[in-house]
Amino acid sequence: MNQIIREIDEQYTLHSNIPDFKSGDTVAVDYKIIEGEKERIQRYQGVVISMRGSDAGKTFIVRKISHGIGVERIFPFYSPNIVKITRIRAGRVRRAKLYYLRSLRGKAAKIRESR
Repeated sequence: MNQIIREIDEQYTLHSNIPDFKSGDTVAVDYKIIEGEKERIQRYQGVVISMRGSDAGKTFIVRKISHGIGVERIFPFYSPNIVKITRIRAGRVRRAKLYYLRSLRGKAAKIRESR
């Protein structure tokens, strides 16, 4: 049983389309959307506010502001529906979970860029 779990974990860790990113980074996730018989790729761009889990169960939350309303989406790290993840900006933050961004608006919600 443990050998089967180990083999599945190795399969998931072979993804080459996942760059190194952490909380505070701005990422663009190209995600495959299936509507009926049609497929399309939708880009979701925002700030990573948390990462949790490990191995096959690892997930990350991306937050963006859409028409003045905060929208968050949870993505499984090794989902077959993720086509590509692009790191756009590297953020400089001092904590792993950025849930405090939910209560901030405008310039107060900005994250410094690391160089």
